Amino acid sequence: MKGLLLSLAGGFALFALTGCTQRLIDFTFISTKNVDLSRAAAFERAKTRINGEDIAHIIICIPTNIPSMKEAVDRAIEKVPGGIALVDGVLSHYGWWFLYGQNGYIIEGTPIIDPALANASLPGGHIVCTLDSDGQVAEFTYVSPEEYDAVKAAYGLE
Repeated sequence: MKGLLLSLAGGFALFALTGCTQRLIDFTFISTKNVDLSRAAAFERAKTRINGEDIAHIIICIPTNIPSMKEAVDRAIEKVPGGIALVDGVLSHYGWWFLYGQNGYIIEGTPIIDPALANASLPGGHIVCTLDSDGQVAEFTYVSPEEYDAVKAAYGLE
């Protein structure tokens, strides 16, 4: 009897702590920005995929916020300087709850960049890249001139 109760309690705990991600839509092109499609020939497709999310917390049964698809899309696009849209992506709904939980939207896609906007928004023009094992850019970060000089000195590139 005790073993049965422990099994039921363990099964309930596992069930209660699981989350669920539901794929809502696959998209070809999505944007929350005003996009001048007459300049589409100048747009560039980034080499890496990015994601954005808008997550709200649930405490007991009270949500602290209402997640927004638009906010998730905005956060993804704004990760890339000059980003105006995402292509070839997925929008998913995410949620789990047991006394505390989370609920929200996650979007993943390849950013489309407007070079005119990207050049105007470069913060200082210093970029530090991290490469993966194949020599492809895995991550890039814009840094201040002082941070750039510190990285150069750390690798003996002065």
